[in-house]
Amino acid sequence: MKKIVYLAFSIALIIGCGGDNTNNKQNQTALGDVKYGGVFKVNETEDFRSLYPPNITEVVSHRIANQVYQGLVKLDQEDLSIILPALAEKWEISDDATKFTFHLRKGVKFHDNPCFKDGKGREVTANDFKYSLEKICESDPSNQMFWLFKDKVVGSNEYYESTVKKSPLSGGVAGIKVIDNHTLEIQLVYPFAGFLNIVSHISCSVFPKEAVDMYGIDMRTNCVGTGPFQVKKIKESETVILERNPNYWGVDSYGNQLPYLDGIKFSFIKEKKAELLEFKKGNLDMVFRLPLEMIDDVVGELDEAKKGGNKPYVMQVVPAMSVFYLGLQHKLPPFNNIDVRKAFNYAVDKESIVNYTLKGEGRPAINGIVPPFKGYDYENVKGYAYSPEKAKEHLAAAGFPNGKGFPEIILQINPGGGDRNVQVAEVVQKMLSENLNIKITIEQMQFAQHLENLETGKALFWRSGWIADYPDPENFLNLLYGEHVPGDISSKSYINAVRYQSAKFDEVFNAALREPNTEKRMELYRQADQIAVDDAATLPIFYDENTRLLQVYVKNFPANAMEYRDMTAVYFDKEE
Repeated sequence: MKKIVYLAFSIALIIGCGGDNTNNKQNQTALGDVKYGGVFKVNETEDFRSLYPPNITEVVSHRIANQVYQGLVKLDQEDLSIILPALAEKWEISDDATKFTFHLRKGVKFHDNPCFKDGKGREVTANDFKYSLEKICESDPSNQMFWLFKDKVVGSNEYYESTVKKSPLSGGVAGIKVIDNHTLEIQLVYPFAGFLNIVSHISCSVFPKEAVDMYGIDMRTNCVGTGPFQVKKIKESETVILERNPNYWGVDSYGNQLPYLDGIKFSFIKEKKAELLEFKKGNLDMVFRLPLEMIDDVVGELDEAKKGGNKPYVMQVVPAMSVFYLGLQHKLPPFNNIDVRKAFNYAVDKESIVNYTLKGEGRPAINGIVPPFKGYDYENVKGYAYSPEKAKEHLAAAGFPNGKGFPEIILQINPGGGDRNVQVAEVVQKMLSENLNIKITIEQMQFAQHLENLETGKALFWRSGWIADYPDPENFLNLLYGEHVPGDISSKSYINAVRYQSAKFDEVFNAALREPNTEKRMELYRQADQIAVDDAATLPIFYDENTRLLQVYVKNFPANAMEYRDMTAVYFDKEE
């Protein structure tokens, strides 16, 4: 007997054009008192890397692409544990959780684009999903998402190997089957109840073969999806403008077409102070994260405004499913020595960093790499309490008593996060100097080069972070799965950049993946997390907190622990 899952979810689109365009729905009030019109203006302090779904590896690209591309399912913004229908209107899961059958919506069309005949977007079929999902199973420099399906989907490993040999299997991935034009089946190697979380990942979005054939590697900026917004203009490092998709498939619960907004404009002001100033001037509709040195001022302004009955803007604060950590390259000295890694962990006072450097934004990462999760016993993962004495003992055990003979190393960071990355790096630099008598040099580089260096083994010690792609501890522990590590240090190791390998960790992690009982699976995840902590696989610093400022007229845009943004149903009410 099959377990049938059907979630009725109607969200939709509004017929319209770009942000600087007017149309017959501009400024209209619709059923439910929602209002059409307006361009949502938001800033990012980092440039995006790629908007091609199989190559989206960082949050800026995700936040843009998530408005343009869609997959079979998506997450509920208010409760991330709920999976909602997207282009699959319903699905069935076999009793043993190894077969997932998705029934696609009919009439959904790709964005109009020159890659199609007459420039008109055609209907999406199950063949398009097979094509797109197989792209994340190919050996290709533009694909960094094979880890999503590797070892999980039947035939994914074999297909990947065939593409390495430049002789792709004619049938593609055996476990991705087209039943008919609107039915897709995915078969798993083993039961995996959390597979719908995997499918919600932006890299599992659908895109047409015609676009790949026309644009090739330029798919990073030539986006052809099915989402509520489509790309109007991209000027890298300056602006990305999205406009309403006039052929979007969805409607809200009142039957109003979605999206309500005319468009979205992303700017790329690099300084957080300048960004906040633009917000206060009314030139931005939202700010994500505040400059550390201005948090007290902003909170004070809000408190004063409340006393007078005013509300200049809305502050949203939620614990984040993300971790800020320092990466340690396991395959090269000095971090191939566990005592060095333990010395570094003991030498950093994480509570002090959160309390004084971050001004209370976040929680000290005194447990494992997995941040607090609903149903996950993170508190029983025992990490490294600050202890300069133990730090010195481990450094001496590694052959560097009082830091003697320890090489000068570089802490590589990217300048994002406002000044936060720099400030945390400077504090860590000072603590390592004072507690271990070693010299650390901080080197900043732009995000794309930063990622390239750490993924190709060129960095020894670096700032990193991980925001959940989907709400499951597996998404964090997967960063340490040994099977992701290539044999050659110069080969790209995207998901496990620290190149941690432990047979014990892998055994427990694999057991967790195959465990259908939620409580037992969470306990296995906890055990895997503890193994990695005992090996000092990384140097976690803090679990994040997400802070947003919104203009008071922004409606229907809830905050969540992943900063997962779906702008489909956001609207402005400036008359309130």
